[in-house]
Formats: sequence, C-alpha cells, structure tokens
Amino acid sequence: MSIRPATPTDATAIAAIWNPIIRDTAITFTDAEKTEADLRAMIAGQPTWVHDTGTVTGFATFGTFRGGPGYRHTGELSLFLAPDTRGQGHGAALLAALETPARARGIHVLVAGIAGSNFGAIRFFARHGYTETGRMPELGRKFGAWHDLVLMQKTL
Repeated sequence: MSIRPATPTDATAIAAIWNPIIRDTAITFTDAEKTEADLRAMIAGQPTWVHDTGTVTGFATFGTFRGGPGYRHTGELSLFLAPDTRGQGHGAALLAALETPARARGIHVLVAGIAGSNFGAIRFFARHGYTETGRMPELGRKFGAWHDLVLMQKTL
C-alpha cells in the first residue's frame, strides 16, 4: 500500500472514483461531475493524496473551510475510496496522510461535511477522533429528496 501526493496524471483515476459517487449517490450533494481539468486544478491548488497499489483506489484532499482570514486555520476535507476497497484500512491511511501536512500548514481544525444518511462515513470519522459538532436538517437536495448535513471536526 502506498500513500503519495497526487500528481496531475492522477486526475483520470480520481474522476473514475469521484464521478460515480456524484452521479449515483447522495453521499455528496453536488450533481456536477468533475472534469480532469477541475481535478488537475484541485491537485495544483490544495494538498491532495492518493492511495496507490498500482492503481489509484482512493484520494483525500483538504482546502479552505470558509472564506475570510478568521478561518485560515480551519480546513475542510474530502476523502473517497473506490467501492471495492472500503473497509481495508485505505481510508485510515489517507486520513493520517492528510492530517500530518495539515498540522504543518497551521491547520488547527479539520472539518468533514457528511451526508446524514452516510452512516459508514460518520462511524469512520468518529473512530478516527472526529466529533459530530453539527447536524443541519434538510440542507442538501438531490434525487428529489432533502438530505441532512452532518459536520464532524477534529482538533489537530
């Protein structure tokens, strides 16, 4: 198992993981699939790691939580795995890889925004020291239904 910084050449593999989640689930509330250009810009603009076993099977990234200088020490993370690789420790390895450089960049708190129906992700983040700090009912809309947003955070 190898966790490494993402490179622009990983954009295709990241899209192959993320776009089915966007298209087919309410795990994320967006319905706009990511283009390779979008992902190359993400990789260039914010810390991004991939889990690579010869094939990229997951990725994690963090960026700005909200605009404004008062939030400069708070980051918001995204972490997604290919469905057939979940439950094998890859998410934990990606999360650890994400938190170390976040600390080095002066991030004090990392936030995960999770669909309220994504019980697996809520349990995953809780196991790794994230605490539910907010639940916003019916905040997102996708597939003709309202979805809760659960905010979980960890002080680094």
